[in-house]
Amino acid sequence: MKYNLLLFLLISSISFFGQEKLDKLLNKWNTRNVPYISVETLKTTKEKTIILDAREESEFNVSHLKNAICVGYNNFDLKETIAKLPKDKTEKIVVYCSLGIRSETIAHKLIQAGYTNVFNLYGGIFEWKNKDFQVVDATGNETEKVHAFNKSWSKWLQKGVKVYE
Repeated sequence: MKYNLLLFLLISSISFFGQEKLDKLLNKWNTRNVPYISVETLKTTKEKTIILDAREESEFNVSHLKNAICVGYNNFDLKETIAKLPKDKTEKIVVYCSLGIRSETIAHKLIQAGYTNVFNLYGGIFEWKNKDFQVVDATGNETEKVHAFNKSWSKWLQKGVKVYE
């Protein structure tokens, strides 16, 4: 019993400090001008949600969240993206990238274009995969592979198979 309590406290503290470090990273890069949504909340959301992937096509092709639409980042085109979205600007939209940095920029552009129900996925696809949630490849098949962006950022991806090309 005593050992179970110690194990629980150890695991809880690792999770807490990992979350704290991610908060620090996101606070460094993001302005928080877009509200976050957690991976757990997105996973359990029953309402219709449009999911946009703000990573590059090569990253998207390795794996992405099921039913996500790749909109990219480097060559993001707001008009092209809006053409893919419903006319109702109150529809729920969640934008993600690797960790939630590039996605904040894209989500903010959508808010500036009049969309009112836009969220940034906290921790991005890395956090999604770290929670053992399913990702699919370019053919729609489940995969363990996740594009890890680069060696430096890949430390945030704890589960799955890291891909760099």
